[in-house]
Amino acid sequence: MAHDHSHHEHSGETLVEAARNALTASGEQWTGMRETVFSELSKHDRPVSAYDIADNLSAARGKRVAPNSVYRILDLFVTNNLALRVESSNAYLANTHPGCEHDCIFLVCDECGDATHIDDEEVSRTVRSLAAAKNFKPERPVLEIRGLCQACA
Repeated sequence: MAHDHSHHEHSGETLVEAARNALTASGEQWTGMRETVFSELSKHDRPVSAYDIADNLSAARGKRVAPNSVYRILDLFVTNNLALRVESSNAYLANTHPGCEHDCIFLVCDECGDATHIDDEEVSRTVRSLAAAKNFKPERPVLEIRGLCQACA
């Protein structure tokens, strides 16, 4: 059953505010650079790479933003559930409900690059149970199903 839990989807400024609140509640600082990276990330409907974010910020600021700095910030966002990482593409999406913890399940289109995030607690429980049965402790399960979206099929 998808969406076993309820959460509020944020967008625009409310998404940035929700991300700031979630990050500071976890004991981390919300710096100007972190806000800039999150704001840029949240503008994209499709997964975006750290290099794309760095290029966009460099152009907007008129000075180079190093991709490795962006990667560090994105890793912090993933750790604190503010961003989701599409592993196979090495790209990121803003989590539209920061603070809501769940496993990452993506439908990734090989044609257009779109990634649809699905919340399905039953699938998550099954995957975690399978891992536990093999005496494996999953830290961050990620499932990606590659194929074609409806528009590209």
